[in-house]
Amino acid sequence: MRVLVVGGSGFLGSEVARQALDAGHEVAATYKTRPTDGVGAEWHALDVRDRRQVADLVAAGEPDLVVNAAFRQDDWASTADGAAHVAVAAASVGARLVHVSSDAVFSGRAVRYDETSVPDPTTSYGAAKAAAETAIKAISPAAVIARTSLIIGDGGSVHERRVHALVAGRDDGVLFTDDVRCPVHVGDLAAALLELASAGQGGVCHVAGADAVSRHELGVLIARRDGLDVGAVPSGRRGDVGLRGPVDIRLDCTVTQRRLRTRLRGARQFLRG
Repeated sequence: MRVLVVGGSGFLGSEVARQALDAGHEVAATYKTRPTDGVGAEWHALDVRDRRQVADLVAAGEPDLVVNAAFRQDDWASTADGAAHVAVAAASVGARLVHVSSDAVFSGRAVRYDETSVPDPTTSYGAAKAAAETAIKAISPAAVIARTSLIIGDGGSVHERRVHALVAGRDDGVLFTDDVRCPVHVGDLAAALLELASAGQGGVCHVAGADAVSRHELGVLIARRDGLDVGAVPSGRRGDVGLRGPVDIRLDCTVTQRRLRTRLRGARQFLRG
């Protein structure tokens, strides 16, 4: 199978590319700035905001599967318009599309959200992700839209690096005790995306970890695993600083998990030291 990973140089995209290569697929991947070292995909520079560039790349490669893991939190054109460009291009060659979305499409007012929940974003990033979902449903109704949460690895994620910086005093700030998500391991997420790609069903899927934890608890789990001083993980309350955005978002993955052989482990398990 020919696989194209859009956003392949990112933390998730590079893991999807690696697992697809390990499974024996022919893999091409895109990057905005530079390729990821150690991932033996065929690399292509791509700006998803450029509709023609996206269309030409997909037409030339004729992939069977396109996994879109590209986004920029501060750029509507990349997150929303770019997703539509990828969807149109994938549809033009009959490729299956797996699009990675986010729990940011929700406000947190309902706390628990399943696959039937209607987006109600309160941030510009959440709105861009919700707009992307709407566009993809119209362009490619059979596509998989996989909503996920905080993505953690074995030391390489932005969340893990921030914990190390906070404990070492290289970064200011705190980790909130009242800001709750369902972190997922990047390896579990990538495996689930490729498994969903091989299934016949499309639609919205929730692909997050089994545990709902605060950002501070997540930081403590990371620190403990990595042998850091747990007591040095700074804590605070989001409610005390008036920061905009959702507080408690818990993705209910029950329906999607029933479709998967891949087990979506919770942070308390995959970060166990």
